[in-house]
Amino acid sequence: MITLYHGKTSVCSAKVRLGLAERGVGWQGRIVNLAGGEQNEDWYLALNPKAVVPALVHDGVTLLESNVILEYVDGLGDGPPLMPADLLDQARARLWLADCLDIHAAVNTLTYVVSKRRQILAKKTPDQIAASIARMANPANASKRRDILDQGIASSHVDAALFTLRLTFGRMEQALTQGPWLLGQAYSLADTAVLAFVDRLDRLGLDQLWSHDHPAVADWLLKSRQRPSYNTAIESFAGAPDPERQNSLSAGHWGVLAPAIGRG
Repeated sequence: MITLYHGKTSVCSAKVRLGLAERGVGWQGRIVNLAGGEQNEDWYLALNPKAVVPALVHDGVTLLESNVILEYVDGLGDGPPLMPADLLDQARARLWLADCLDIHAAVNTLTYVVSKRRQILAKKTPDQIAASIARMANPANASKRRDILDQGIASSHVDAALFTLRLTFGRMEQALTQGPWLLGQAYSLADTAVLAFVDRLDRLGLDQLWSHDHPAVADWLLKSRQRPSYNTAIESFAGAPDPERQNSLSAGHWGVLAPAIGRG
């Protein structure tokens, strides 16, 4: 029996759900209320002391870290795995998995800067914000959250995020000259790992990060969303992409980022 502890709109949770869907692996889920801070409660910290999702429990064994879980899940399905057989392609796939650590940090930063920061500051008092940050298990995550809420676009985390994403979309564009997928002609673990992050940025109306200079990324996103796994793993939890809403968000969110884009 597989149980996945996950967040509805968590990008790392979506990454694992995509892998489960692509490999046809059955599972049951337990949604962790991230907005309510449930990941910091004792019962979840017993599963994952880092207080992040997802966590996967299989036959009583707990697995953490979405990249590790994704490779594990890939070995459970029937038929050809998502990890290629060729050793060089395996290395290339694992480079994308490794890059996901920086990509996740970058997407998390931009999500808070352009969207969640405004919501939090509007809904919570300074004391409530301080209490919420104090509950965070990881001091590094707490420090980053505090800095972004205090500094907004001036946070050094924003410059780091934009640097990472410029490299990412440039690398994706180059890879996609060799075929429709990140490793060439065949869909692989690399595509599964990266999709949720690009999908999140697009839903925030930040597609200008790639749409002008890296058109192949836009084609890749469209093809990825046409796979049945996208509906199962992302749409079923976050809803279908809404172009009108994304367009309405774009001007405001891109306007928030403009000063940092200019610094770059």
